[in-house]
Amino acid sequence: MLEATVTLVIAAIAGGAALNNRLHQRVNNVHDRISGLDRRIDAIELGVATDYVSKADLSVMTKRMEDHMIRIENKLDQIVLRNS
Repeated sequence: MLEATVTLVIAAIAGGAALNNRLHQRVNNVHDRISGLDRRIDAIELGVATDYVSKADLSVMTKRMEDHMIRIENKLDQIVLRNS
């Protein structure tokens, strides 16, 4: 009877250890996947930051383009007025 109890306790401990090991493997796998996703998101954020223009810079460029177009329009108006 004592031998059967000892065998049962050892089997329960071994089963618990195996279950604990599997759970830790799954948690580590999920953690690795989350870390991989974090790295991918960081890469996308870096790409967006380097490839796109901020609103302030776009506003400055648009204003410069608009000023340039106004100067061209004024020159064309002067040419038309001279040739009339």
